Amino acid sequence: MIARPLDLASRLRPPPHGTGALHYVNVGLVVFFFSILGSRFILAPGLGVDFQLPQMAGARSGAVPTAGYVINVLRSGQIFTEDGLVDMGQLREWLKVRAGRDARPTLLIRASSGVTLSELIEIQGAARGAGFGKVLWGAEEPGVEGGQADSK
Repeated sequence: MIARPLDLASRLRPPPHGTGALHYVNVGLVVFFFSILGSRFILAPGLGVDFQLPQMAGARSGAVPTAGYVINVLRSGQIFTEDGLVDMGQLREWLKVRAGRDARPTLLIRASSGVTLSELIEIQGAARGAGFGKVLWGAEEPGVEGGQADSK
């Protein structure tokens, strides 16, 4: 080796014996900040585990399969499409683009049980104005655990 004639290896510091506590402090701080600042809407937008469709008697008997588009509306006013979180203005544009793809598209609105009727009517009107032939509202049969039925 080239370093042997100059005896450079003897002048180098010895390698550290441990990783020290600094790595554990860094990992602890990352976990701390994710737990304090983290939210299911900041890291990964989507439906929370507390999302529940409204219950309606006869929801299963009026259920129809939908092969169209689905949006989810939370009681906080958040609207989720397949592209992510949108506001009402962006939803109108999203509906126009999707309605232009099919001849008679279908829209299923899965609204949480706390969403007001006026918000649902506004979304339905925007969908009809964009060209959706069918606009369905999702509901569950009372007393059915985990099963979901779609009805208008």
